[in-house]
Amino acid sequence: MMTQPIIIAMIEDDEGHARLIEKNLRRAGVHNQIVPLADGASALAFLFGPDGTGAINQGRPLLVLLDLNLPDMSGIDILKRIKENQHLKVSPVVVLTTTDDKAEIQRCYDLGCNVYVTKPVDYEKFANAIQQFGLFVYVMQVPEVS
Repeated sequence: MMTQPIIIAMIEDDEGHARLIEKNLRRAGVHNQIVPLADGASALAFLFGPDGTGAINQGRPLLVLLDLNLPDMSGIDILKRIKENQHLKVSPVVVLTTTDDKAEIQRCYDLGCNVYVTKPVDYEKFANAIQQFGLFVYVMQVPEVS
């Protein structure tokens, strides 16, 4: 069976940060496709598709890098919607943010985020986490029960 490579959806409004994340992931040996999404609206359009159901990403290995502070909505809301969606909830979500507020971190984990990374990011650790996720996601790919 062909395993599709994981697509990384990078939801980050700061263009400098986005470039830095991509550059450092490449340097750390992550060669997956990275889809840069600069705000909540474009992130939701990409994740949930034109019909809004998320079926567009069904069965597609997706890793979401999510900045919590977006210009048009809170990353928390996006996280909640991803984890409530039947097609997307299996996708790992890595929250990237500048806050190390314990309550906020707990809230993200309660909502189902897999890894919470505080900026500035330690890219080596971060890349290792992503590579482990790559393996983790493939190990987790169980045939879907229709």
